Amino acid sequence: MALAGTNAAAPRPRASRMPARLDLLESGTGLLLALFMLVHTLFAASILLGPEASATMARAFEGYYLFGRSYPAIVGAFTTLIVLMFVVHAVLAMRKAPSGWAAYSRFHGNRGRLAHADTTLWWWQVVTGAVVGLTATIHLYHILANPGGLGPYESAQQVWSGRMWPLYLVLLPAVELHVGIGLYRLAMKWGWFEDDRSTRTRRRLKLAMWGLIGSYVLLGLTALGAYAKLGYEQALDPSTAPAMHAP
Repeated sequence: MALAGTNAAAPRPRASRMPARLDLLESGTGLLLALFMLVHTLFAASILLGPEASATMARAFEGYYLFGRSYPAIVGAFTTLIVLMFVVHAVLAMRKAPSGWAAYSRFHGNRGRLAHADTTLWWWQVVTGAVVGLTATIHLYHILANPGGLGPYESAQQVWSGRMWPLYLVLLPAVELHVGIGLYRLAMKWGWFEDDRSTRTRRRLKLAMWGLIGSYVLLGLTALGAYAKLGYEQALDPSTAPAMHAP
């Protein structure tokens, strides 16, 4: 029992490290998913080099050149890992978004008064994250349900005959915006560059961000057009779609 009149300060409770750990996990999964998406877009764009080049990439992902035959289960296992990271990242990111109409109204009002560019970028990341969460779930489910459909002709049939191209028209710009803004915000948050708080550095990072977003959206839309064209040709003449998976 403490004596009356003593000046002994009560010990301060130790601050929890959990918020920082969750932030680190959110950033880590976001970075891995962003790098995966950049590589994924390049892989999908291999169709621009021709169906055979795209088929070669598909066989490589299925382990054909390592094991002597294709194993679609490799694609399924890797996709499952991506789904797990996707879910963890989404759950952690949602805890920072406005949780109701009142919270959204306060945020929107403050954003309008402050006119802070980085806050607006954060809001666009929330919006694109919601769009990606919906559309990417459909895309990932299709891959998990059909891991052997990674080849160019299978993908083209999915895009055109499967009527998936409207989904990809929404998913593609949303995910590239989310990735580009996310990488910019990670660089600012964790101080990846010297003097990253300066106006000059922010301007350079934003130029790099918009350049990355613009080039990847253009590349992705061009590849989507190539898949749609190939799928249309397949629909007219199914004989143009040879079996692309090696036995």
